[in-house]
Amino acid sequence: MTVVHAEPRAGDADPSPARRGRSSRWSGILGRNPSGLLFSAPYLAFVAVVFAFPLGFAVWISFHDYFFAAPGADVDRPFVGLDNYTNVLSDPDVRRSFLNIGIFLIINVPLTVVLSLVLATLLNQVVRGRVFLRVSFYVPYVTASVAIVSVWLFLFSGDGLVNEVLGPLAPDPPWLINSFWAMPSIAFFVTWKQLGFYILLYLAALQNVPRELYEAAATDGAGRLRTFWSVTVPAVRPATVLVVLLSTIIGANLFTEPYLLTGGGGPNGASASPVLIMYQRGIEQGTPGVAAAIGVILVVLVLLVAWLQRRFVGGGES
Repeated sequence: MTVVHAEPRAGDADPSPARRGRSSRWSGILGRNPSGLLFSAPYLAFVAVVFAFPLGFAVWISFHDYFFAAPGADVDRPFVGLDNYTNVLSDPDVRRSFLNIGIFLIINVPLTVVLSLVLATLLNQVVRGRVFLRVSFYVPYVTASVAIVSVWLFLFSGDGLVNEVLGPLAPDPPWLINSFWAMPSIAFFVTWKQLGFYILLYLAALQNVPRELYEAAATDGAGRLRTFWSVTVPAVRPATVLVVLLSTIIGANLFTEPYLLTGGGGPNGASASPVLIMYQRGIEQGTPGVAAAIGVILVVLVLLVAWLQRRFVGGGES
């Protein structure tokens, strides 16, 4: 038998080193499955148009003497360097607004984490009426703030239900016009309104906790409090990180509640937030450059706080 050896064809030859290099570079950029970029392209375009471009434009505005003009009008918007940032940092109203939002977050974030986790744990153990209770907690979250602010104003007004119950212990002046209690009152309102959303996040996390952990804790003689602290809390740690981050980011963008509850940050700016000051400076007073500088500073601070939270709460390990 004669063995015939086929000659290698030109198309069967190994690709040249240059072609292999180009292929590896494209693989590094597009990944092993380039079709994934095609499916994610709509979301990437959405992020670029709705988030990336406005943020970049805001940074550009913050370095210019910008003002609004009619579409197509050719106006001069000179570069002013750090003047807008200097004005912002030297403005006592702006500094106080950042202090106010710090007070808000110190009250709102821990309350949100503790209450939502405790209530989610209790709801997870309820058998009868579970759906009704979950919907009851979630309804305030999906209800517009404008629709329920009137109820809150009735409860915390000078002759409201809360002051009637507290009697001589009620603050004078009342809650929402009291420079000390205005921002804590808003923090309690926001915590109550958004609690249902975070309860659902924790309920989803509790569904993934293995039952064997609770059975092992019961076998070891652990009580409910010990089981909650040693089993539930560590098991839902990723959800806790998410709740902390979301409540911080949402709280830092506080606007509607002080605008409606305290008449635009009163009394005397005690409940003003940075976003509310941005609205007042940019829209009402016609200085968009200053408003953009406030926004850029707020974004940097929120990113810093979020990084610190992930660093110390343990988000990286989760």
